[in-house]
Amino acid sequence: MSLDLLARLGLASQNPGVWLGDRATGSGPALLSFNPATGEPIAEVQTGTADELAHLLGEAAAAAAAWQAVPAPRRGEAVRLIGEALRRHRDDLGSLVSLEMGKIRAEGIGEVQEMIDIADYAVGLSRMIGGRTLPSERPDHRMFEQWHPLGVVAVITAFNFPVAVWAWNACLAAICGDVTVWRPSPHAPLCAIAVQRLVNAALAGGGFPPAFYLFCEAGTEHVGRLLDDRRVPLVSFTGSTPVGRQVAARVAGRLGRTLLELGGNNAVVVDATADLDLVERAVLFGAVGTAGQRCTSTRRLLVERSVADALVERLAAAYAQVPIGDPLAPGTLLGPLIDAAAVARFEAAVSAARAQGGLLVCGGGGLPRAGHFVRPAILRMPAQTPVVREETFGPILYVIPWDTLDEAITLQNEVAHGLSSAIFTRDLEAAERFLAATGSDCGIANVNLGTSGAEIGGAFGGEKDTGGGREAGSDSWKAYMRRQTCTINHGRTLPLAQGITFGAGPA
Repeated sequence: MSLDLLARLGLASQNPGVWLGDRATGSGPALLSFNPATGEPIAEVQTGTADELAHLLGEAAAAAAAWQAVPAPRRGEAVRLIGEALRRHRDDLGSLVSLEMGKIRAEGIGEVQEMIDIADYAVGLSRMIGGRTLPSERPDHRMFEQWHPLGVVAVITAFNFPVAVWAWNACLAAICGDVTVWRPSPHAPLCAIAVQRLVNAALAGGGFPPAFYLFCEAGTEHVGRLLDDRRVPLVSFTGSTPVGRQVAARVAGRLGRTLLELGGNNAVVVDATADLDLVERAVLFGAVGTAGQRCTSTRRLLVERSVADALVERLAAAYAQVPIGDPLAPGTLLGPLIDAAAVARFEAAVSAARAQGGLLVCGGGGLPRAGHFVRPAILRMPAQTPVVREETFGPILYVIPWDTLDEAITLQNEVAHGLSSAIFTRDLEAAERFLAATGSDCGIANVNLGTSGAEIGGAFGGEKDTGGGREAGSDSWKAYMRRQTCTINHGRTLPLAQGITFGAGPA
């Protein structure tokens, strides 16, 4: 099945991992892509060298000048063609995401649909970008803002969303007039190559100049060049907070920009008025979906004490019914973790939670089978202990009771990350309290829906150790452009701002 799937997406047993427009190369070390459900290799990728990256960056910088000369609505037409190509290959590309990353096929297809959605959004936005006209204090003057492309945008993506996060950045960057250099996760190079084939063919078929470049590497030997190169004014990084700090410091050293989407330690708050049917479904998807490997995964369940027992009982019963196995098989709800190291971190976190007073309700260990499978865990915690304050990328749910809403909001906010949050309540006052400035301190705050599954129309991102970046909808496009304030004097005098008189000329 996997060989047929690869062939339909233009992939083979060996694949070049460096793409310059429609040309592919790669003379660096071989990188094997593995199926996390079996531990077996899928295909090989020829990574790039330092010389190839230098050549790629030179071509990308030249391409940026050509791409920004294309009118924005025409750039939107290019992205429309990309969206149509993704539609035609949605199911196959979604299956490849499942094969290489391990999320179930429904989620893999959903991820590709997210790419299609952001492409549609970007097409409309290509006719909407505009600056503001501002009032001038000087007579016969017009003041306004306009936006220009940055040039080259580097996009460094993580394994858990191997294609969608690239699209969030690349589609918006494209209509803004930027070209994109993609450095994908070494865990998911085949997904990146398949996407690159599709989008570059779509551009070439429409008669557009190159706008997308790809550089695969097995480690981090060459990524520093992307961070250091002054021809790359913006680096978008998705990954862990510790690595994000290094990226931010290195790019800031040359006064470049970063767009950071880092970790999350997301909580669902449940009060006594909540609809527990809704809570059960939302927490099950939030904590178990993608095997807990989303930055928006539900990791903490903060429950009013009077309903905690009933809710934990419901969740334990639901967890017992979760089918675990091949993510491409119909009916599977929980696939594997990405690798053996992720399994080890999951097991270490469960052990630490128990040592810190946690009661293991269910799950918590690896499964004795090929691949990197674990049993999703629920732990009742007496308080927000050190392990609860850490982000573990796996299906672990910590349940903590509370007695007052103020206490719940304090628990919600007293972790380092600030990505996604939710409250389940039928109390209007509680909902508004949660959404107030003194409520959730996260970039995303929901009422009566979970922490995962954001729509592309809103800006996605978070605060504190989540990095402060915003991608996808709203005005996130501004990250990919530079603002310019312009003033035109259409009179015959030269009045100065603030009423300053300088010299003997007329005021």
